[in-house]
Amino acid sequence: MTYDLIVVGGGAAGLMAAVVAAERGKQVLLLEKMDQAGRKLRITGKGRCNLTNTAPLKDFLSHVGSDSRFLRNCMSQFYNAELMDFFEQRGVHLVEERGGRVFPQSGRSLDIFLALIGDLEQRSNVEIRKNCTVVDIDTYVGDDGMRHVCGVSLKGGAHIAGGRVLVATGGLSYPTTGSTGSGYRWAEDMGHTVVKQVPSLVALRCAEPIPPELVGFVLKNVALHVTDAEGREVCEYFGEMSFSDDGLCGPIVLSTSRMVSRRLHDGETLTARIDLKPAVAAAELDKRLISDLNGNGARIFNDALRLWLPAELIPLALKRMHIEYYKRLNQINGQERRRLLSFLKGVEFTLSGTRDYDEAIVTQGGVSLKEVNPKTMESRLVHGLHFAGEVLDLDADTGGYNLQIAFSTAVAAARAV
Repeated sequence: MTYDLIVVGGGAAGLMAAVVAAERGKQVLLLEKMDQAGRKLRITGKGRCNLTNTAPLKDFLSHVGSDSRFLRNCMSQFYNAELMDFFEQRGVHLVEERGGRVFPQSGRSLDIFLALIGDLEQRSNVEIRKNCTVVDIDTYVGDDGMRHVCGVSLKGGAHIAGGRVLVATGGLSYPTTGSTGSGYRWAEDMGHTVVKQVPSLVALRCAEPIPPELVGFVLKNVALHVTDAEGREVCEYFGEMSFSDDGLCGPIVLSTSRMVSRRLHDGETLTARIDLKPAVAAAELDKRLISDLNGNGARIFNDALRLWLPAELIPLALKRMHIEYYKRLNQINGQERRRLLSFLKGVEFTLSGTRDYDEAIVTQGGVSLKEVNPKTMESRLVHGLHFAGEVLDLDADTGGYNLQIAFSTAVAAARAV
């Protein structure tokens, strides 16, 4: 049997593409190498599935790395309103939360997966094969001198015929869900440029040891600045973060990782500076410190640090500032006060790398966008070969952006078929 569309990968992009192609009467084969489809989809958003963001398209694209303009075509076809309507029509009620983030009302990622797989399972023109490993995309050279897709080869030697193949194999993040980078290898074998992959939306490692009392401690309403070796600012994020046993983690750290991961993996030295008082300018904060020091002159420095810092940060502050803990505040000189000010406005950590793919939410890098038609997601090098989702060189901030990219690129590819 020859299929109209062979979808390789049963994640968010693969499932969506299969539904859309089947709706249009195409004979669809979905191949998933794991014993269950949608494994990563079911754990995304800590099991809650932040499936999109209600931001206007211009704002949405500002959160996308690589060449965000590539998405304009597919998102003009299928964007957040269309996606939300898609799931509402299938009985999944949605809610919007802080920052335009959209979740299933039930708070269960499973409901998103069940809506997709349930749609496919009731269609006679869809075949789903699990525990089915694709080892190669089969092609031939046509009379036009261009390579054409003619199907896929499976582990064990079987060949399945089809004139259109969608590679929706994901990236390298969460490899236990089946994302092992096979799509990148096939793309390279067929002549595509594949941008080097690095973990993204992931915790950052620090060269300095993290004090035990800080592990798990959460800082709210802080600013995280990252600078390069020459002191030039790489990025800045404001919000909540925390500490792990080997570095920094939490929401603004994940966003920061998207901007610094590649540079760290290339061996660059970067410095993270945490502004604990971002709402107060340094000059104003210095005036407040002078007032506090003068007004509490008899207090011991160690005890008085609670005026400016949470208890968990005090041991680190004492170590970094080199001020005797038993000094009275009226004995603190100008140089020591400036060290205190410097700590409050920018306690520094040297970034040494990132956590691995098993903790990364997405993969940065992938099939070069220059070699893919943005309207159809079809390869410009191989006729009948399409890409969707994380296998492309597309990644974005947390907040529903990455799943929307997966769904939008999948719909564009399926409609092109």
